[in-house]
Amino acid sequence: MRFATTEAAKGWGDLCAEAAANARRCFESLRTDPLSTRDPDRQHRLRGRLATRILGGRERPQWEFEVTAGGRVRYLVDEVGRTVHLVCASTRHPKDTDA
Repeated sequence: MRFATTEAAKGWGDLCAEAAANARRCFESLRTDPLSTRDPDRQHRLRGRLATRILGGRERPQWEFEVTAGGRVRYLVDEVGRTVHLVCASTRHPKDTDA
C-alpha cells in the first residue's frame, strides 16, 4: 500500500488514532483482497462521477472502504504493479458523495 496524497497519509493517521482496530481490519482487507465484493456495505467500487480517478496518467477504478460510520478510505488498485494507492482517508464521511 502507498499513499497517493499527503492528505491520505494524514487522514490514515487520524483514522488509526480514532479507530485502531477498524483501521487494522481495513489495512488487512486492502492488503489481501482490495477488490473484494463480499461485503458491499463496507467495501465497494464507487459509481458515477467518482467511479474513476487519474493516477500517474492512467484512469483507474476508485474504491471505498468504510472504516467507521463516518470514516472512509478511498483507493485505487494497480493490479499489474500489485499496489493499492490510498487517495483519500478521513474520519468523516466525504461531502462529494452527498446528492
